[in-house]
Amino acid sequence: MDINRYSPSYGINHKHMLGLADYSAEEIFEILYAIKSIKGKFAAHEDTRIIQGVTVALLFGDTSMRTRSALEIGIRQLGGVCVNLPYSEKDMQAGENFKDIVSVICRFGVGALVTRGIDRKTLNEYCAVSQIPVINSTNHNEVPMQTLCDLFTVWEKKGKLEGLKIAYVGKGGSNAASLVTGAIKCGMEVAVATPKKFALREDAVNDALQYGNFLITENPVEAVKGADIIYTDGYSYHSSISENDLEILKPYQVNASLFSLANHSAYFMHSLPATRGAEVTADVIDGKNSLVLEQGENKLHTVKAVLAMLIK
Repeated sequence: MDINRYSPSYGINHKHMLGLADYSAEEIFEILYAIKSIKGKFAAHEDTRIIQGVTVALLFGDTSMRTRSALEIGIRQLGGVCVNLPYSEKDMQAGENFKDIVSVICRFGVGALVTRGIDRKTLNEYCAVSQIPVINSTNHNEVPMQTLCDLFTVWEKKGKLEGLKIAYVGKGGSNAASLVTGAIKCGMEVAVATPKKFALREDAVNDALQYGNFLITENPVEAVKGADIIYTDGYSYHSSISENDLEILKPYQVNASLFSLANHSAYFMHSLPATRGAEVTADVIDGKNSLVLEQGENKLHTVKAVLAMLIK
């Protein structure tokens, strides 16, 4: 389906956002058009206090800079109030219950709960009892808002999604899993190149294959040939990586040589934080074809669009 032939209604029926596998292509398009609208209003300095007076709670199981900043600033720009809920493994081990947390904050007049680093099983338990939207910003399996941000960035820069080729190379984590599913649903050609040790999870592959075929290879050259977008992700965010693993991943580094195999108008993408000299070289990530700053900027507008669409 061509996003440019889609007429948005600026509404979706979903109550929660845990992963994009739960969303149809049309629903993804609705959110992408909402991002476009909100970004346009931001640029024009128009009033976007869509959730005026609404309190949004953040429950983060791990640290974050860009996601937390985008949420706190975005909620304020939408006219809402942000509250950070304390999260402690000690509390969890002492008998604190996630379902009880969600059930209680629903009674506090909170409009939505945004989580990070909370596993899908627990999130499903949240949703079973929650009267308010539960939004997964990031966890070990899925990164839906990052993928929405990335798809919007590609659409904004390339003018389309359908028919473009996106190649993901490197470590096949949650970012890759979400990106593959979202890109396939939007009609993009997808290629993934990872070493066997860092392959996409089998369940992520099976989920994505429900919506279309894509190339899985251990050869980064095969993946990036003719690509319109080359995407990679950090190797050591929230976890260390051994020298041996760095050697395994070395052929997947996005450098000038690998990048030259893509289309002449190709762009580079990375969700940040990045380690220059590891997954990507400085000349590529800081070069004229890099979209990392646009991705960072669009994270703000993506957060605002998702909140505006889900909070009733």
